[in-house]
Amino acid sequence: MELPDDGPGTVSVRNLTKHFGSVHAVQDLSFDIRPGRVTGFLGPNGSGKTTTLRMLLGLATPTSGTATISGRSYADIPQPLREVGAALEATSFHPGRTGLDHLRTYAPYAGADDARCVGLLEQVGLGPAARRRVGGYSLGMRQRLALATTLLGDPQVLLLDEPSNGLDPEGIRWLRGFLRHLAALGKTVLVSSHMLSEVQQSVDDVVIIAAGRLVHASSMAELSALASTTTLVASPDAAGLKALVASRGWTAHSLGEPPDAPTTPTPSVELDGVTTAEVGAAAFAAGLELHTLMDKSEGLEDIFLRMIASDVDGAAR
Repeated sequence: MELPDDGPGTVSVRNLTKHFGSVHAVQDLSFDIRPGRVTGFLGPNGSGKTTTLRMLLGLATPTSGTATISGRSYADIPQPLREVGAALEATSFHPGRTGLDHLRTYAPYAGADDARCVGLLEQVGLGPAARRRVGGYSLGMRQRLALATTLLGDPQVLLLDEPSNGLDPEGIRWLRGFLRHLAALGKTVLVSSHMLSEVQQSVDDVVIIAAGRLVHASSMAELSALASTTTLVASPDAAGLKALVASRGWTAHSLGEPPDAPTTPTPSVELDGVTTAEVGAAAFAAGLELHTLMDKSEGLEDIFLRMIASDVDGAAR
């Protein structure tokens, strides 16, 4: 995912490290985020995601390493709200202000006029609630208001920390489409989450960290390619099952009784790289009776959990 330069809209982290006393929050972290794409910044709670974002925004000073946006540190950007929109939490609102007044407070710093404020509230679905006090907003509504705030200056780069938190299923679906729309406009969109399942339908790339260290960085397609296909098959005809496996050249293992086997054992086998559809069709053609045909494949969430667990375990040792 690394780029040869720090062009416009590129978020670049190089050997970034942050220690809080004896706590190593971020350790030698390096990755690039590209414009025109949505990138999922993933890791369990406490993995260093928010600390990394805070260093990108100049809210925390790195112990070592660099974090730049378009080749510059945040402090060196002349009009930061016009280049970077960030939402690290959806709680920093004055409860007595209306949604519209909240945007009006920040609008002068972003060069936005009143029409821009009204239009953004409509865009994020808060038009009917524009003149309601934020203290009466739900968490999901505050998330939408936070997103509208990040867009005031029409920035090139968006850094969003857990933006789907508090959204209902309809809101999550809306957010996915909205982020895809922003990326299609050429914007750089970084979305942090502690769950791959929350972002896997909307991101192009993933950066996964655990215990402050980089675990994996690739396109979503490359991560998906790591998923393994495994099918569990059980048949009362052990000889027929073995013959079918051999005739097809399938890779088989774990021959024996299936998990939670009934009183009368049924020989079973796990097949690697073979789908249930392939096995079912082959068994039907061979006239082989099957008692179990189950997809045991490793999904993306399984891969994600395995990656972060192994890294955390390694750090603990």
